[in-house]
Amino acid sequence: MGFKKLDFKEFSKEEMLARSTSFLNDIVSRRTVREFSDRPVPIEVIENCIKSAASAPSGANKQPWQFVIVQDPEVKSKIREAAEAEEKEFYGHRATKEWLEDLNQFGTDWHKPFLEIAPYLIVVFRQIYDVEDDGSHRKNYYVSESVGIASGFLLAALHNAGLATLTHTPSPMNFLGEILERPANEKAYLLIPVGYPDDDAKVPEITKKSFDEISTKV
Repeated sequence: MGFKKLDFKEFSKEEMLARSTSFLNDIVSRRTVREFSDRPVPIEVIENCIKSAASAPSGANKQPWQFVIVQDPEVKSKIREAAEAEEKEFYGHRATKEWLEDLNQFGTDWHKPFLEIAPYLIVVFRQIYDVEDDGSHRKNYYVSESVGIASGFLLAALHNAGLATLTHTPSPMNFLGEILERPANEKAYLLIPVGYPDDDAKVPEITKKSFDEISTKV
């Protein structure tokens, strides 16, 4: 591997401020949506957003991720059935009282119809190790951190494209690898329904912590 000169575009201070303000004003409007429309979305849009996610930095540039685009209704139905079974167990037995109290503000339960209604499900897998041509394993580094960054890129790209998303993490998520027939080195990390919000979609009235609460200057 060689090196090449960095292709970097510098902006004036005024443009930097304008661009950062514009991005801030747009990204703060992103909301988690649980009520989707089944209106179709061009697959090229989804592919572009995943390509954007794949540009994220990763440990040793191992790019330890796999994005599975699910659009087949039968597969989505299987995923919903398995996810609802896990979520029913979670809400009924696994979750602590404190956890359920924190979730009450969102009005959620084990029913997950959005898994069939949204036109696409993007399942993000983290690759624990690479499999070489001879079948041997080669370690990946900072896998969760790398996949987390890529997932953030993906959510921002989907929002920028004008689509609604939900970060869904039924626990455990082993069923996703089984249904989607993924290899043993891949573990499900995130399940993202993607599409347009339903015309009557509602979101909870929540607030974010103030800048002073989440940032420290030294």
